[in-house]
Amino acid sequence: MARMPALTRSEARDRAALLDVHDYSVDLDLTTGEERFRSTTVISFTAREAGATFADLRPGALLSAELDGVPLPDGSLAGGRLALEDLAPGAHRLRVAAEMAYSRVGEGMHRFDDPADGRTYLYTQGFMNDAPRVYACFDQPDLKAVFAFSVTAPAGWTVLGNGRAEQTAPGRWACARTPPISTYLTAIVAGPYHSVRTEHAGLPFGLHVRRSLADALDADAEELLEITRRCFDRYHQLFAEPYPFDSYDQAFVPEFNAGAMENPGLVTLRDEYIRRSASTSTERRLRGMVVAHEMAHMWFGDLVTLRWWDDVWLNESFAEYMGYQVLDEATAYTGMWADFAVGTKPQGYDADQRPSTHPVAPERGTVLDTAVARTNFDGISYAKGASALRQLVAWIGETAFLAGINEHFARHRFGNAELTDFLDSLSTATDRDVSAWAQRWLGTTGVDTLTPDFPDEQSPGGWTAVLHHSGSRPHRLLLGAYDLAPADGGRLVPRERRTTELAADGGESTIGGTGARPDLLLLNDGDLTYAKVRFDAHSWRTVRRALSGLPDPLSRGVVWNAARDMVRDGALPPLAYVETLLDHLPRETDSAVVHHVLAFARDPLADRYLAPEERRTALDLLSSACTELLSATAGDRSPGLRLTAVRHAIDSATTPEPLRAWREADTVPGGPRLDRELRWRLLLRLCVLGAATSDEIDAELAADPGASGRESAARCRAALPLPEAKAAAWSALFGDTLSNRLFAATAQGFWQPEQNALLGEFRDRYPQDAVALAHRCGQTIGEAAGRYAFPASLVDERTLHLVEECAAPGFPAVPAGLHRRLVDQLDELRRALRVRSRVSA
Repeated sequence: MARMPALTRSEARDRAALLDVHDYSVDLDLTTGEERFRSTTVISFTAREAGATFADLRPGALLSAELDGVPLPDGSLAGGRLALEDLAPGAHRLRVAAEMAYSRVGEGMHRFDDPADGRTYLYTQGFMNDAPRVYACFDQPDLKAVFAFSVTAPAGWTVLGNGRAEQTAPGRWACARTPPISTYLTAIVAGPYHSVRTEHAGLPFGLHVRRSLADALDADAEELLEITRRCFDRYHQLFAEPYPFDSYDQAFVPEFNAGAMENPGLVTLRDEYIRRSASTSTERRLRGMVVAHEMAHMWFGDLVTLRWWDDVWLNESFAEYMGYQVLDEATAYTGMWADFAVGTKPQGYDADQRPSTHPVAPERGTVLDTAVARTNFDGISYAKGASALRQLVAWIGETAFLAGINEHFARHRFGNAELTDFLDSLSTATDRDVSAWAQRWLGTTGVDTLTPDFPDEQSPGGWTAVLHHSGSRPHRLLLGAYDLAPADGGRLVPRERRTTELAADGGESTIGGTGARPDLLLLNDGDLTYAKVRFDAHSWRTVRRALSGLPDPLSRGVVWNAARDMVRDGALPPLAYVETLLDHLPRETDSAVVHHVLAFARDPLADRYLAPEERRTALDLLSSACTELLSATAGDRSPGLRLTAVRHAIDSATTPEPLRAWREADTVPGGPRLDRELRWRLLLRLCVLGAATSDEIDAELAADPGASGRESAARCRAALPLPEAKAAAWSALFGDTLSNRLFAATAQGFWQPEQNALLGEFRDRYPQDAVALAHRCGQTIGEAAGRYAFPASLVDERTLHLVEECAAPGFPAVPAGLHRRLVDQLDELRRALRVRSRVSA
């Protein structure tokens, strides 16, 4: 399949200089068959001077194309670009009719046939460069225009758009005209969706999901709507600019690639957020954060939009920061920065230590095209960028920060902006040198490291320590001093929290406080800055003794993050981390801390950082920790913690007998009962251990025939330790037949450390097969091949050598999305090998 060339920055700049795009009229006919739909687009635009350019279109078949009523020459469409030659200065009208292909991988107009009931659901994803798979357009963020969509749909369907949609005749829908928005933000959702509607602040609000999940949405609707209302009201307290669109719909759609997409007035979210089975508070808090994050985009990204993709952070960093902050301030989900510390921030730390790292705000001109830009939607643009903004607020104060934001909105409403524009707005609200701060924080890569060192001799009047700062950024942070409680050596008592500022360019500084040396000195207590922190030897001994006795979950999160970094850097043996977990996690009360600490200990720590014989020890220790946590939560206490313990007990089991007993009883002793998610999870682990059959998978699928069951069955079949099962899974993965979600599920089941003896031949085939697949199927599947199908379980030099050859210059060109994933996977593999070598030394 020929791929559409990436739009370059210079091409976008030239087109924006030539054109002023006014409005689009887009008519979609969704009744023309199962493979294609019809799209007719009329674009009104002005050429500022004589010139030539192109519109973007990726059709199944071009039916007609007229410029100012004159058909375009044959051959005008090539490589996804419709040439517009010899444009005269002045107004023009481009009309394009085409048949467009439905997508099965979440690019353009995605079509999903629900196996639960046979109903069909559609939604668009125009992200980055996929809008031309739906309609003809000038597809770049700084050519904003007014949009009016009309849709022909089957009887009984609901149609949603960026503007309020009304049914004008049986099967005919019209969406209200939008304010000026970018092409990548346009959206249509269509199908027999189940809806829950309300009104708030004079606007219609709606929640939408496929009918097979109707009961699950109804159970969660009030919570979701309450979060939506509270966040909406809080943003109106913070922002002077009112909500800029005419409605607010949230559609939970199937087989969605991202977590969510901030389409103005019509947010699309993955429908896994509407859970059929029990969920933990961490999962519900994350869902709430996603709601708050996407709503923040209505201002950051939709009202004011980046000019080019080198300013992704202006969208994502702000939405991520505001999502956590506003959910924490406005809803019952307080303490959200602890969730950020243990769940999101490590993604930034990890990404910032890889060869693929980049500044939060890359240097102008370095994001050369949309293929490169897409790879920058990563832990840097989200986690590190949000961390930098949290530090900025600590540095200039929240009042100045919000004043700068509101100035930014006022200056650029319904327009485009870039880094310098934001800094100009921010500088009106503070005397601090925000440009110098931005250069240090947004224009550089890497993670600073802060390490305390206590001199042997301490003054009787107070304690002192030397703080070693390795790195280049200034920091404003809190130093936490804690003492062991006299009557309870497992509990830590706060003595003081002191603010300190560190100058840029690293070096040493003296810090101190009153009284004797504290039992624990915690750098970056409160997690206000972005830096790795270390412990002096005495503080680390205190951590090992009393980590769970820290009173604030955010402080505990900072400590667990530091321990995680120490393992990854080879400064702490992996089993010492697991032993610390066994000592303290059974007494942990924060669901996010429990979940993320167990998740890291399971993978990568056990699966990649330890040799097979040590891995078994780690899994047994994790099982013991989960057993203790189950004992601590007996009697329906903390059901979310209990559910987390059950999940990880299943994942860490090294023998099938206890799992078989749970499955036969259909419950864990003391609860919970095995719902659909737990039954599939348990069956997957039995498959990995060679204790389940394909007949058992078929039986479970017959009881749960929907989309989630189908994905779970694919995961289980790929996990069977049989040569024929592995061969069938490999053929499915690289045979171009799987949807995006079935591809991910199959790949997730395939690579299992217990089965490495079976997997060597597939590891050897992976580089060539993955590259060929990415060329055939495009960026979404290419990225998935790098993320999910990489042979991560085979931690050895051969895997390293084979994939290094593939990713090196000279190998047949590797598409950008897959190449970025391979570079990151190779870095993680090298890290795992380094950790293993230090363990064995």
